[in-house]
Formats: sequence, C-alpha cells, structure tokens
Amino acid sequence: MSTPLTLAPGRRPDGTALLTVAGEIDMSNVDELAAAIETTEGPLVIDLTAVEYLDSAGLSLLFRHTDRIELVVTPLLAPVLEITGLADLTTVHGL
Repeated sequence: MSTPLTLAPGRRPDGTALLTVAGEIDMSNVDELAAAIETTEGPLVIDLTAVEYLDSAGLSLLFRHTDRIELVVTPLLAPVLEITGLADLTTVHGL
C-alpha cells in the first residue's frame, strides 16, 4: 500500500519549474516523485514545506538530482538535510 503523496507541478514567477510536494515520501511512493522530477526539464525547485516524513529512499532520490534542484524546506526538515550532507550539495531555502 502506498503512503499518501501529492505532487503539484507549476512554475515560479521567474519561469523556473516548481514541484510542490505534500504528504510522506518513502519507498512506497518514491517512484512517483522520481518520475515527476525526471520528466521535468531544466532547473527545478522542489517545495517540501508540506512534507511530513522523508525516508532514506526519498533522500537518495534527491541526492541523485542535486545538480539541478533547489529545495524549499521547513525548520523541521532542514537538520535532516544538513546531517546527511544534502544541504552541502544543493541550494536549500529555509535553513
């Protein structure tokens, strides 16, 4: 059974692709997020402010795309990105 995950693609005012993610990111639904990231061309801002849970499968996916993503996170998620080193490899807003 898949954990609830909502993906809402869009564009920022400057035209950059935006993917707003809500719910939980785990191994049961990480393929859905991967498809959304991989089918979006160019730089991508991923808004994780409505993400309640992020497991190692989700982190691994984000690590694979650090060359083209920026992340927007809450103060609750920021330490996870710092401890894992992800914040050193891509721009993270909300730290």
